[in-house]
Amino acid sequence: MLSHLQDKNIQRILLIRLRKIGDVLLMVPAIRAFRQKFPKAYIAALVNAGTESMLSGNPFLDEILIFDPLWKKLPFKQRIKKEWEFIWRVRQRRFDLAINFTEGDRGAFFCLASGAPFKVGVLRKDTSFWWKKIIFHQLIDLNKVKGHVIEQLLEIPRSLGIEIQDKKLEIFYDLEDEAKINQILEAAGIQNYDILVHIHPTSHWLFKCWRDEGMAEVIDALQKRNGLRVVLTSGPEQRELQKVNNIINLCRSRPINLAGQLTLKQLAALSQRCQLFIGVDTAPMHIAAAVGTPVVALFGPSGENSWGPWGEGHIVIKKDMPCRPCGKDGCGGSKKSRCLEGITAAEVLEAAWSILER
Repeated sequence: MLSHLQDKNIQRILLIRLRKIGDVLLMVPAIRAFRQKFPKAYIAALVNAGTESMLSGNPFLDEILIFDPLWKKLPFKQRIKKEWEFIWRVRQRRFDLAINFTEGDRGAFFCLASGAPFKVGVLRKDTSFWWKKIIFHQLIDLNKVKGHVIEQLLEIPRSLGIEIQDKKLEIFYDLEDEAKINQILEAAGIQNYDILVHIHPTSHWLFKCWRDEGMAEVIDALQKRNGLRVVLTSGPEQRELQKVNNIINLCRSRPINLAGQLTLKQLAALSQRCQLFIGVDTAPMHIAAAVGTPVVALFGPSGENSWGPWGEGHIVIKKDMPCRPCGKDGCGGSKKSRCLEGITAAEVLEAAWSILER
């Protein structure tokens, strides 16, 4: 057991989280805990391609190792070559400690392939306990940890004897990203004294999204106030762009449409420039919270206790229904959730005004 790491010679640490964008961002407080415990150690994160910008520029890390899941679509020989080259890169780092932050098999494999003398994994409700006992020197049971995902991830350093000093969520972007956002907003006629509301109405999972009519009503009501402008963003997928276009077509006013045009870092710079973020359960919501922008979050089938915006000053709007959070893709597989559909524009606006009037 590795209940305390101070007696171990830990100089090189590998932290693995092969998940989506928001999941990777939410591991930042746990990364900070390892850095504070091992200020001179070499610490690397291993993440999926497309999520690395959540950690790039992070001063707590020395390196980000990027695994591309799309390698599995390559011809067999090319795939094997790519994956073995990556495994060799990991192996060459000679890690002393490797930790898989999820229960996934691939992360467990990379822990094993790293050759680290100390390997740590996590347990959730699954049936793979027997083989995990073979791979890992210590298994941390996250089933016992209630509350936010950040608290669950912090249980990993806690279980290794590391005191948690700071739970702040952070994302780091460059001056170039900030300059790009300033340039875009200036071209749209935004002045420094204007109040900006960032609305990201879409998600990769459309069943998490609110009604287009409701979002249009909120946008129009906000933009009736002098000096207040709404900036709309979305991911680059066609269905997200179409949803934003539908919302704009329903609007009587004209928000600034940046849908599909920004990188994740630029999205962070935009959120920080704004006085309020409104959105659903998706990575941009976590990004806004990470830069300190107050969030109004609309939650339906996903659970706000685990996935809500992290920090103080945010407002979650939800319907208290006995069936939620169900985590399903809409009621009866319909891709639409009654718990989301039932949220009113008046509820969203009341939350927005309460934050803007602080």
